Amino acid sequence: MRKKADEVKDLRCKNLIAVLEEPTDIKNIGTVVRNINALGVEKLYIVDGKKRLPENWEEMRERKSLLKPSVSAIKWSFVKTFSSTEECIKHLEKNRFISIATSPHTKGKTNLYLQNGDYTQKRLAVWFGNEARGISDLAVENSKACVQIQMAGIIESMNLATSTGIVLYEITKQRREYQAENKRGRKNDPEIIAE
Repeated sequence: MRKKADEVKDLRCKNLIAVLEEPTDIKNIGTVVRNINALGVEKLYIVDGKKRLPENWEEMRERKSLLKPSVSAIKWSFVKTFSSTEECIKHLEKNRFISIATSPHTKGKTNLYLQNGDYTQKRLAVWFGNEARGISDLAVENSKACVQIQMAGIIESMNLATSTGIVLYEITKQRREYQAENKRGRKNDPEIIAE
């Protein structure tokens, strides 16, 4: 496994964090861990106000309810928990991350379909809401944009694990292409909406 980890190291997207806000289904969390690991997302932050998960990453790595749905990806993925949305926002702002929120609904000042955005900012956090309530107003207010997957059916939303896979696939694809073309880094962070 260490050899495989070394082989894919250059494909990882540095300074890209997925944030789950108050997820309720442990299986969904495990599947999201699998998604972020497979797609090369650097970290997963989980706002866990009800303390469903252990705070210690080492304990999390051994929890069977996460091991099975993540197909052991929990052992190879960095996961950090926060007790509130406010705490997570402060941590991200302190570390100069730009946040975007995801929602099937139009929310916030800037709204766009996933495929119309530019996600090559130096430090990016992508927020996903609770399975039943969606993303909080606080997370939206503290985000540069609200991104949605364009739907072609009657149902207007997808399962949390499915939506993280789709959204993070597009974002990691863009970031890997950018990283390959711009080895020296960024001069300025682009706007989320592509010109």
